[in-house]
Amino acid sequence: MPKVGRPVEADGVSSGPWWRGAVIYQIYPRSFVDSNGDGIGDLPGISAHLDYLVDLGVDALWLSPFYRSPMADFGYDVSDYTDVDPIFGTLEDFDRLVESAHARGLRVIVDWVPNHTSEHHAWFVNSRSSRISAQRNWYIWRDPAPDGGPPNNWQSQFPRVGSGWSFDEPTGQWYLHSYLPAQPDLNWDNPAVVEAMSDVLRFWLRRGVDGFRVDVPQRLGKDRAFRDNPGLANEPLAGFVGRRYDEDQPATHEHLRGIRRVVDEFGDRLIVGEVYILDQRRMTTYVNPGDELHLAHNFTFLRLDWDASAFRRTLIELEQSLDPAAWPAWCLGNHDHSRIASRFGADGRGQERARLIGLLLLTLRGTPFIYYGDELGLPDSAVPPDLALDIHDRDRARGPIPWLPTSRVGLGAGFSRVVPWLPVASNAEILNVDAQAADPTSTLSMYRAILRLRRSSTALNAGPVEYLDGAREMLAYRRRSDFESWLIAFNFAVEPRLLEGVQGDVSDNDVAFTTIPDRPRLRMYRRRIMLEPLEGIVLRQHQGGGA
Repeated sequence: MPKVGRPVEADGVSSGPWWRGAVIYQIYPRSFVDSNGDGIGDLPGISAHLDYLVDLGVDALWLSPFYRSPMADFGYDVSDYTDVDPIFGTLEDFDRLVESAHARGLRVIVDWVPNHTSEHHAWFVNSRSSRISAQRNWYIWRDPAPDGGPPNNWQSQFPRVGSGWSFDEPTGQWYLHSYLPAQPDLNWDNPAVVEAMSDVLRFWLRRGVDGFRVDVPQRLGKDRAFRDNPGLANEPLAGFVGRRYDEDQPATHEHLRGIRRVVDEFGDRLIVGEVYILDQRRMTTYVNPGDELHLAHNFTFLRLDWDASAFRRTLIELEQSLDPAAWPAWCLGNHDHSRIASRFGADGRGQERARLIGLLLLTLRGTPFIYYGDELGLPDSAVPPDLALDIHDRDRARGPIPWLPTSRVGLGAGFSRVVPWLPVASNAEILNVDAQAADPTSTLSMYRAILRLRRSSTALNAGPVEYLDGAREMLAYRRRSDFESWLIAFNFAVEPRLLEGVQGDVSDNDVAFTTIPDRPRLRMYRRRIMLEPLEGIVLRQHQGGGA
């Protein structure tokens, strides 16, 4: 039985930085709360609903970009890194948000987009003005290939864009954009860029932020010879043979070490990276040295199919790839991927699977990230073609939170008093916050309960994890400390399954948590118990019991 993880200290409490025991909640500002009636969420709306996060039981909020932007990529095309876009509010609104969050014991993490800017950023406007511009080398410009085409075969990460290069007629050169043409890549090999972006970090750190989620950090180091990629892969494919030349180069790690030094100037702050590399062993090179990222999101894990064996295999491989001092980060949803209830709900049982996944996410060893609305079991929003906005079809995962029933307050569902910028989920009448808060069997109530259990448990916060062998379609592990032991198990099947590895006799009194409301009494068969279809369960295990 593979056993991995950092032991708990003798007193049962894990030593280390705040984020090791934290649960972090991602807010997409456009879709959380609209306070001024323009149909778009904003910073004052978030400030007014911080008590919701406290009641939920999370420790920190992560804000997706709120900076000045033309919104070609909804804030990931930044035109001013040190100001708030007026649609979200003002710098003063941001300061009030940080102050209010800190007063409630919540930390604030902000998105930082270092790989590229907007084409409207003053740096790029200057850079493209002339080949002899003082900021020409702040971006990546190259002469045409001999046939007049792009300098190499690098592709945009958005397949509809095609080439990752755009030609600038006035200056006769091509510039690199890993995403939209409106998002030119910065040249991190230029010390002036490094210093300017370091100043951006210091600007927000001085305003009290507790850390950064770093957008696509693997992109900061490109091949300095600009060689063609092997093939034309524009997706970070699992099992991809051959390292791509447009990302994950040695220079990437040089740049991240510099970024870490800046953040460390301010003490106990966090940097977590969106390292979109579907190779866990390579992904962990961003956290294992201990002087780069503190945490890295695991997209191999996020993109798994509904398969208990695949989950178990992936979890064990990740833990075994991490150095003893490194720490996992887990997420199963974000603003770029279809929501959990929709991704796993083709047979109409997405709500049950979303509950199971919620328990899994919050009981693994590591730092979990909850995507706003997943605590409600929200499915994707139905976005008609005439309302689609995003070039990469991500609108459906970005719909507003329904705070109230639509029958009571209309299409805004308590998010806004007008029609929202994107539709709320079609079943908002049932899955809204108000209805779920009043229902002890709801997904929201389930999240609140498991977060209370997690907060009270040294084993669930810091104990090692021991993965158990089991039947097909079952995933199980133990979490222990000096004072407690939990058996946590999941039945991925749509039929009942027997769970093995139970220590001693188990009764209904040992069920600390289950995702199935009003489940039948436990049925035990020689140290095996029956799990209900699509059930996740947390069982107290008596210390000193048999294996």
